[in-house]
Amino acid sequence: MKFSILTSIILICILPSCSQTSDLTSVTSAYFDLVRPEFTGDVAFETTAFVEQFWRVAGNTGFNESVYRIASKLEKAGYVLEENASPEDRLVYRIEKRPMKRPTWEPVSASLTIAGEDEYLLNSSSNRNMVYLNSNSTPEGGVTAEIVHIKSLEDFETTSVKGKIIFAEMRSYKLYGPAIAEGGALGIITYDNPSYLQPEKNTTSIQFRSIPYDENINAWGIALSYAAKEKLKAAMSEGPVKVKADIKTRIYPSEELTVVANVQGAELPGESLVFSAHIQEPGANDNATGVGTQLEMAMITANLISNNKLEAKRTLTFLWGDEIISTNRYIKEEEKRTSDINWGISLDMVGENTAVTGGSFLIEKMPDPSAIWTRGNDKHSEWGGVQLAPEDMKPHYLNDFIIDVFEAQGEYADWEVNTNPFEGGSDHTPFLRANIPGLLLWHFTDQFYHTDNDRIDKVSQETMTNVGVGALVSAYTLINANEETARQLIVSIVKAATDRLNTEAALSQAAITDGNAFDEEKVILETWNDWYQKTLESISDLTPAPNEKLEKEIAHAKNEVEELTKTLIQKLQ
Repeated sequence: MKFSILTSIILICILPSCSQTSDLTSVTSAYFDLVRPEFTGDVAFETTAFVEQFWRVAGNTGFNESVYRIASKLEKAGYVLEENASPEDRLVYRIEKRPMKRPTWEPVSASLTIAGEDEYLLNSSSNRNMVYLNSNSTPEGGVTAEIVHIKSLEDFETTSVKGKIIFAEMRSYKLYGPAIAEGGALGIITYDNPSYLQPEKNTTSIQFRSIPYDENINAWGIALSYAAKEKLKAAMSEGPVKVKADIKTRIYPSEELTVVANVQGAELPGESLVFSAHIQEPGANDNATGVGTQLEMAMITANLISNNKLEAKRTLTFLWGDEIISTNRYIKEEEKRTSDINWGISLDMVGENTAVTGGSFLIEKMPDPSAIWTRGNDKHSEWGGVQLAPEDMKPHYLNDFIIDVFEAQGEYADWEVNTNPFEGGSDHTPFLRANIPGLLLWHFTDQFYHTDNDRIDKVSQETMTNVGVGALVSAYTLINANEETARQLIVSIVKAATDRLNTEAALSQAAITDGNAFDEEKVILETWNDWYQKTLESISDLTPAPNEKLEKEIAHAKNEVEELTKTLIQKLQ
């Protein structure tokens, strides 16, 4: 049925694609040839291995060690510390330092034992995520107390927990208030690994958790693996159980560090593309791989610029910091920037060995209608997303442009590239909130996501190379884009619009056959048409001044997409 519907649709020949044979590959192929020999993944992998050894929170030892390693590598690549730079220096970096409103935190050691048993139920030497972020230390020598099993929040109404340790199979944010802040419990022990982590298979995995920081409450929490949870429940089924928790953490005043490296644009320095990779979080894939991949990208760029193999008309920025917070601040603190931000790209979980972790590489798109009507080949990741509305859309050529570039690298390297509708939750969201085109490069599903099994053995140097190549080719194309690039992008976007509209028409026809209302399906096609109308309009930002000839070509392309939409809607009736 679907095949016959698709073949019955008459595709309108859209003028730019019919009259021109060139497309963006005539530009990107030269950058692929330039970048592929340079990007080995060695720096990316070595950096990932260094960063992932630390449990990283803004301001703590591991976070700061990672910052200074990035800075050292940047200097060796030719970037000059901003305060020492001359006006002629195009490669410049800085480390921004800010006092933190709250102290930083880092784990030192921890163990959990069922009283009367010699074997540890958990030990941080093998389960480094067992201690909740912001947990205090227990008294010297640990604390031993009775376990109280809380099965629902209503249990607090009839159960005294003061001086006890709570065990519950629920999220910590539900427990903290009634258990510790109000109930006087010594600490909480929880289990709540989601199903996509395959806990019955990955029995030692612990997904990291946190409790609120409160200087007036000496609180702590421990998260259990599936194996530890099962052992504890088995012991509790035999009668009352006491456990000993021995936790050592450090909570201390610190400063927040952010690294910003700039490649100053030669012709249009006031326009820029910003890459962002967050340092905090304790994993290897999340997000030591983003840190390492972006560092190799910055170093390769410096080498190409210094050896006159690459020009950069616009400014290219690399930012490392605290997820969302640093990126959001960089966007808002306009006085610290010399460039406006044209595009933002987040690198998060970009180095997965998918044969081990599962899932695939994903480009999380800017909000488009697939985040309103998620159907056909579009699907959300297990991370999940909420249904958006037409007013949430962010039409822009960046979506299809990045997809084109990465699919070209995927074909070259026999590497799987997929997309997902917008979900949020990483460094691309501050760009979008500021109405700056921004998207996310990442992987999901990852069966070790946020767990202490997210270690270097789950990382692929080959994957980081593929992501780094695609990201640099995308950046070099955009920062050097001109009228001809814009003209070729019209061809590319028109093709993407044609493919999408025909696909959606086929899906709508099938939906109508199954009983859906024509008017509902018409709205879907009209919304996609509107999205591509505005996407085509956005191409004009690639030329610094109004361009009458380009605007006419954009207008013509918009008209052809509009006519195609009308034809497809007529065929639905």
